[in-house]
Amino acid sequence: MWTTIILGIYILITLSIVVAILLYGAKPSKSLAWLLAIFAIPVGGIILYLLLGRNRRKNKLIALKRNLFTKLPSPGTDLVNSFEGRYRKLMTLFYNNSHFPPVGDNDLQLLKDGKTTFDAIFNALEQAQREIHIQYYIYEDGELADKLWVLFKTKIAMGVKVRMIYDGIGSFSLSKAYLKKLQVIGVEVYPFLPFKFGRFFSSLNYRNHRKIIVVDGQIAFTGGINISDKYLKGDPGLGKWHDMHLKITGPAANHLNQVFMMDWYLVCQELLEPLENPTGITKSKIDTLVQIVSGGPDDDFPALEQTYFSIINAAKKYVYITNPYIIPNQALIKALQTAALGGVDVRLLVSENADNRLVSWAVHSYFETFLKSGVKIYLFPDGFLHSKIIVSDDAISSIGTANLDDRSFEQNYEVNAIIYEKKFAELLKADFLRDSGTGNMLTYDAYVGRPWTKKLKEGIGKIFSPIL
Repeated sequence: MWTTIILGIYILITLSIVVAILLYGAKPSKSLAWLLAIFAIPVGGIILYLLLGRNRRKNKLIALKRNLFTKLPSPGTDLVNSFEGRYRKLMTLFYNNSHFPPVGDNDLQLLKDGKTTFDAIFNALEQAQREIHIQYYIYEDGELADKLWVLFKTKIAMGVKVRMIYDGIGSFSLSKAYLKKLQVIGVEVYPFLPFKFGRFFSSLNYRNHRKIIVVDGQIAFTGGINISDKYLKGDPGLGKWHDMHLKITGPAANHLNQVFMMDWYLVCQELLEPLENPTGITKSKIDTLVQIVSGGPDDDFPALEQTYFSIINAAKKYVYITNPYIIPNQALIKALQTAALGGVDVRLLVSENADNRLVSWAVHSYFETFLKSGVKIYLFPDGFLHSKIIVSDDAISSIGTANLDDRSFEQNYEVNAIIYEKKFAELLKADFLRDSGTGNMLTYDAYVGRPWTKKLKEGIGKIFSPIL
């Protein structure tokens, strides 16, 4: 009798999931793969689907109305019509997705690697007079964390509000003792979707991959660098970690602050108000146009995927991409191939060393088809390259947290800064050329002759690439 009841429940669950896939499946290829998995792997297929397969754009775990957090005009207003220049279409796209318009009067500082980045971050934090907002995917115990604790304690004693968000899975190793120390000194700290059995299936696969610091609503940082001592001391297995970060002083910093405030509402249901009469700051005379693009699994459209896709398609002369996890979907594959075959100088810079073998196999599995279409690929040999950069035509560039993979496009909360400025693009281009100049350039003839064992590993990686 019990066997019949359990079998009946299993059949009902299976049928309900099949109906959900047919109704809400985002992509036919993925829907077919999940249907095959569910029928081919009893029980296990269902568990995998509940963990990794649900289309959250249709089944929203968190209902968030952006107009609670921003008074920016809605798409279709005169603001959109005021966008000018070659990238007007891109500006409109990014605005319609994230509701942040491009804003001028920004001063930018490019920060390469850990020491330079954390020197700038601590210098800015020491200037804080009213509030510090800090949000990281990975926040680890160590010297950096201890130094931040001391600074927070000093600032809170001066009356500065300190609010902190850490990802519940990315920062899983962050000790309860450290979190308790933060709470004791008055830091308001919350995890983003922490590991809890009750909502294990609904939240495990959706992570907040953003890295944001905002000081007094006017100085902000974002990029690829997490709070981890490996950015200063290196990694025993990989060596030195190389990464890029960005300091923004000006109106775009406030837009990053609004991204933080939206996430703050998600973690504690508190609606923060922007600072009134913010304190004055010293800026250079450089006036750079910046647009913030944020995206997550609850949004209607994959904003970061569309961002990369559009920049690649808009390229006339060149597009250079630095990213550790280039596991593109079919749209991005075609965009890169079409650009290269159309005469655009397309170059990819990827770390030769990897922090995950399966992910590395998946990344390499796309190299042959890229090389065949004329895309140039360079492997960076020194340590681990973690930067997420794209620069094109000495005119537009992007620095942020999003990788070129389905996880960043579909499952993670991400944020990028789009910069419309010639000198800044030239700066990133020069940096790309220096790093790629030290790398190993792949050629199609040599790569196509790689050992069959390597091809087999790449095939395995490619199979798992949609869920990595």
